[in-house]
Amino acid sequence: MTTEPTPGSAIPLVEAPHGRTAALALLTFGAFVVGTGEFAIMGMLPEFAASLSLSTADAGYAITAYALGVVVGAPLITILGARLSRRELLLVLYVLFAFGNLLSIAMPTSGLVEVARFITGLPHGALFGISALVAASMVERNRRGWAVGRVLSGIAIATLVGAPFSTFAADHFGWRVAYLLIGLMGFVTFLGVLRFIPADTPNRKNSPLREVKALGNAQVLLTLLTAAIGFGGMFAIYTYLTSVLVHITQVPEWGVMAFMVLWGVGMLAGANVGAWLVDRNINLAALLALGGSAVVMVVFASVLHTVPALALDVFLVPTFVNALGPALQTRLMDFAGDAQTLAASLNHSAFNIANALGASLGSVLLAHNYGYGSLGIGGAILSVGGLLVYLLAMLLLKHSAGQSATA
Repeated sequence: MTTEPTPGSAIPLVEAPHGRTAALALLTFGAFVVGTGEFAIMGMLPEFAASLSLSTADAGYAITAYALGVVVGAPLITILGARLSRRELLLVLYVLFAFGNLLSIAMPTSGLVEVARFITGLPHGALFGISALVAASMVERNRRGWAVGRVLSGIAIATLVGAPFSTFAADHFGWRVAYLLIGLMGFVTFLGVLRFIPADTPNRKNSPLREVKALGNAQVLLTLLTAAIGFGGMFAIYTYLTSVLVHITQVPEWGVMAFMVLWGVGMLAGANVGAWLVDRNINLAALLALGGSAVVMVVFASVLHTVPALALDVFLVPTFVNALGPALQTRLMDFAGDAQTLAASLNHSAFNIANALGASLGSVLLAHNYGYGSLGIGGAILSVGGLLVYLLAMLLLKHSAGQSATA
């Protein structure tokens, strides 16, 4: 297994054909497009359900199908594409993403739409993981957090701009038109990769199982487990935030949209603050993100009836949680060795596992009549769980370093 170079070692930077700025902008745009494709259906679910004569609950299976595609696709595609260069794999993945969105609008029944959404989710994790690796390869080691955060901010922009625009398009022109636009933007990103992303050299002799064998590092597995648990609290709250605003806080319709925009602003702030912290102290970034998110989630349970306090908390929850993303993505680069691509992709599978875990926990709490305030408490428990896993990873690393020093 290859080892990560030490911070002081010289690492040759990858040169982009039209400059690093253009390449990073393209990767951020790609993250925005894919993020919009994931989150758009949440805002257009009523129109989507009505067009297919479904209940809202049954329409939600399309979301589940996409998430399942993400979890399955990240390891599967990365293993199958082990002998491709990162640029080649990005090109294949954006074609699959665009095709899946266009296939979604062509399907006449809900079951076939769910199959199309599953196909669309397959490239999701690998797209984000490889984009982060490409971004990091173009900057100095001490700026990796900034580069990764820059790319991942595209997801936050998707919640802030892409998803609301898709809801508008669906309300006025139908959900199929919204996904048509997303599919076309996928093809635009494909053309951008051709022009702006550096053509790295593929390893045609690489075994598809090589990256799997390289995943035996406990630090990689604990980092992925931190993501699978630590992000869950955000989704426990976000999944039911509209219901909280309508039934408990009782804000008007425009107020719901304002809160959703505020949530997106928090995600964007978190990606940038987290990236800034990573380049200074990666462990501090992760610990602050997890610890801070636990605190603001506990506060969430007590401010549901107070609009100003709830607004502040709705901003702080995604700010703290999303600050975790750059830290975990960068940490995987440090420990993945030969499994760089697979580990980076699996980080987004773990993120979707957290999505399912958080939403399911929220559903259980509400089903047992614990009330909407319990979403914050349940979310805080997940954040603390992620924090404990991360502390365990740090402890094992310190113990291993101590053994190496005395050997």
